[in-house]
Amino acid sequence: MDHVNDRMDQTLPSRAQVLPRVTRIAAPSPSAPPKSPSPSPAAPALSALGLLTVLLGAALPMVDFFIVNVALPTIDRDLDAGPAVLEMVVAGYGVAYAVLLVLGGRLGDLFGRRNLFLWGLGLFAATSLACGLAPTAWTLVAARVAQGAASALLLPQALATIQAATSGSSRGKALSYYGATAGVASVVGQVLGGVLVSADLAGSGWRAIFLVNVPVAAVALALALKSVPETRSANPARIDRAGTVLLALTLITLLLPLTEGRAAGWPLWSWVLLALSPFAAAAFVAVERHGERTGGNPLLPPSLVRIHSVRSGLLLIVPFCLGFGGFMFVLAVAMQDGLHLGALAAGAALAPLCAAFFAASLLGPRMVARHGRRVVTAGSLVQAVGLAALAATFFWGWPHVGILTLAPSMAVLGFGQGFVLPVVFRIVLSEVPAAQAGVGSGAMATTQQSSLALGVATLGTLFLTLSTSIGVRDALVWALAAQLAAVALTTALSFRLPRAVV
Repeated sequence: MDHVNDRMDQTLPSRAQVLPRVTRIAAPSPSAPPKSPSPSPAAPALSALGLLTVLLGAALPMVDFFIVNVALPTIDRDLDAGPAVLEMVVAGYGVAYAVLLVLGGRLGDLFGRRNLFLWGLGLFAATSLACGLAPTAWTLVAARVAQGAASALLLPQALATIQAATSGSSRGKALSYYGATAGVASVVGQVLGGVLVSADLAGSGWRAIFLVNVPVAAVALALALKSVPETRSANPARIDRAGTVLLALTLITLLLPLTEGRAAGWPLWSWVLLALSPFAAAAFVAVERHGERTGGNPLLPPSLVRIHSVRSGLLLIVPFCLGFGGFMFVLAVAMQDGLHLGALAAGAALAPLCAAFFAASLLGPRMVARHGRRVVTAGSLVQAVGLAALAATFFWGWPHVGILTLAPSMAVLGFGQGFVLPVVFRIVLSEVPAAQAGVGSGAMATTQQSSLALGVATLGTLFLTLSTSIGVRDALVWALAAQLAAVALTTALSFRLPRAVV
């Protein structure tokens, strides 16, 4: 593959911000997409504090996707929500988040990633406060939808800033840290939710899981003003309105009926939306291809997906995140409704998984440099062993299953996952040109988030449906078996990744 420079950011310092100037050096070859260039000495560089800040900002949306899982029984009792509305509390956030992620990345390219990062943090804090103060169940649903939209504005800027303001081995490590943050934040969300609900700070109960975001976002905002450099695309594309609408329609018609249909009794509208989803997806693909062919500005350029690292990495993210999202939701419900554990114990049971995931993600960059994609394959196999051991623990130990009993299989599971997700995130963005950092980051985040939401919908529906007929234990084992099938697919897809990881 030819190593050619595509774009090189230059900076013009001012009192308000740093605006990048981009100079074209060489046109990329269609058959050999260029690796992102190394910034020049004058280019915006992401310091260690800046990296910590963008990772903190990125962690907030990930934490809040999962933090609500262990709080659902308490929310139900307090607001008299009912199953359908409770699922909307989860689905409203996830669908809004997934639908707007690519648009959020494009807006960062257009208006500046640091600028949008700051706006995203402010809006996330405001919507979190609205969630924490919600007087009724439907008010909470509306606030969660708004919080999902704020998350979609915030998250792509973190990835795009890393992509545009780092280079070489620093970029590889930063992307690995982002992947570690994605996995650890997801688990921490559920653990933290259990702690906060059980602590009942000042009588706040479940509301603390949202209110805690306000001071954290305020700290991230203050740090970002000092440490995050401004980057943007030199020739920002106009918003692809048709593509945005069709992508939103595709995701809504797929995710909404799957997440809400079971609780609502599978009404006619849910089947109509599901029937429409493949047609919306086909229309989106056709519009994007036409837009790129005629020199337009497609929301998700098909040429980006034709890059081997992007295509193979996104394909692998789908089954991995589908299984992970479903696992986190199903486990929270099973341990509280089946084993009758409190919110604190249900969250604490995931601590070994979190610790092992973090340890593996720290080892990942060194292992990848030596073994390439085989790290992902090995991680998938280790994850499969952990899942099988966990299913056996539940099957043979039920109902006398405690935190210590689950710890060994949880640790093995987390260790395997820690070798997969951070590495795949690094692979997906390794060959994305810096000028397309926003759209590349948005595409990856959309794939991740949509798959997480789809996992909650599919594995969650499978578990909740079976639990009423065969019991919680057997329903949980079947759900874990379904995730094991997703892990088998992940393992097979790992052989399609680039052999060497840049």
